[in-house]
Amino acid sequence: MGTEGSSKVSYDIPDDLLYTKEHEWARIISDKEVLVGITSYAAEQLHDVVFVELPQIGAEVSQGKSACTVESVKSTSDVMSPFSGKVTNINKELTLHPELVNKEPYGEGWFYRLEPSMLDEEKANLMTAAEYRKYIESLIQG
Repeated sequence: MGTEGSSKVSYDIPDDLLYTKEHEWARIISDKEVLVGITSYAAEQLHDVVFVELPQIGAEVSQGKSACTVESVKSTSDVMSPFSGKVTNINKELTLHPELVNKEPYGEGWFYRLEPSMLDEEKANLMTAAEYRKYIESLIQG
């Protein structure tokens, strides 16, 4: 997601997730399952989310490539997949209630689950919570 920092606000950045520079998060549930969403920073930068186009179940996604899109009152942005793999489930609730992305970005606002194909190899390309926190601070400070 392409967003720009503009305010000095503290963001919720859970320690148990991995992050992309495009502001997606990944929760590794097991070697066979990863949960994906966008960060509270991204949700706030987008403002009110009005539509989410989710990937198809069974679709193959690649790390760093667009997996779905999110539309807000401000813009439409691609959601880049933090891992490569096969989409195993989507959050259908987002099609009815896209505002969940803003209200609960790390909870009910998740986007999709995938079965990663290169979990260990691709983990190294993602940031820890501490690294993501520093990255956000650098964006805010400009």
